[in-house]
Amino acid sequence: MERKPVTSSNIASIGYDENTSTLEIEFLNNTIYQYFDVPQHIYDGIMSADSHGQYLAQNIKGVYRYSKV
Repeated sequence: MERKPVTSSNIASIGYDENTSTLEIEFLNNTIYQYFDVPQHIYDGIMSADSHGQYLAQNIKGVYRYSKV
């Protein structure tokens, strides 16, 4: 999955696979998490958010299943 770099104090890059609805987030500490069954509009939302980390905390964490890669 190709991730796009973002400007964030916590997140290095974000990617999305629309075929599997998987959101992938690479943090600045080099950990990578995949979130599953994430709709396209959530990916669009995090990419356009003023704060990627805040969007992640409010709309993704605790909502979608995830796994550390």
